Amino acid sequence: MSTATVELAAFLRTRRERLDPRDFDLPVRRSRRTPGLRREEVAELAGVSVDYVVRLEQARGLRPSAAVVEALSGALRLTAAERAYFFDLTEQRPRATGEPATTAVPSLARLVEDLAPLPAMLMNHRFDILAWNGEMARLLLDFGTLPPAQRNAMWLCLLHPEIREYYVDRERVVREGIAHLRAAWAAHPDDPVLTALIAECTSGTAEFARLWAERDVRGTGGGSKVLRHPAAGVIAVDFEVLVPLRDTGQRLMIGRPADDESREALAARA
Repeated sequence: MSTATVELAAFLRTRRERLDPRDFDLPVRRSRRTPGLRREEVAELAGVSVDYVVRLEQARGLRPSAAVVEALSGALRLTAAERAYFFDLTEQRPRATGEPATTAVPSLARLVEDLAPLPAMLMNHRFDILAWNGEMARLLLDFGTLPPAQRNAMWLCLLHPEIREYYVDRERVVREGIAHLRAAWAAHPDDPVLTALIAECTSGTAEFARLWAERDVRGTGGGSKVLRHPAAGVIAVDFEVLVPLRDTGQRLMIGRPADDESREALAARA
């Protein structure tokens, strides 16, 4: 039984159990002993047999076709990121080719520098930090002082003693980071370094293990974070994450102050 098969079974169960029957105009019977939709209800919505859904959720070796994945995605009301994750788990989407990027593409590294005074950094699909500018180092950490194995945004957020305390809304930041990491894992299931990172984080912190088990999925994107900066105080920063068309294995993260107070506080420290 493969890891992907087991993960697919667990993912489908958690997505089914989070649904509210009332959103589907289904009767809420007292006999419902478990949350969410019943398997037969999902099967009817997707146009497949109940036995098929049961076998999928029991990890009994099925590999759904693209048409079935699409039908179940609609029945379970998956988000775009969850749908992509489902397609990756069932190998119905082309896998990334070539070795994962471990060094920055020179043109992108120059772009990171040119983006100053905005803080910027370049990462690969597993969130290894490949390049950064001085503004990002002053905002978060001088990554050059760390061993290369620790230059990973997820590892730093979870296990670095200083970065752990940076985020005012830590639960949300960690939850979103794990949801991005889960999407990356489904797209790169054969990456041993990524698998080892997930294993280290799972064994190293109960927080990661708890949130990883929830199987939330998110695609690459932006967001906002409130930081307890050691010099500038509490500041709000908006982040955008962009994927270059020519180098889709790398991600460019750009930050900017979210309000005038944060802009002034950061400018005073420049």
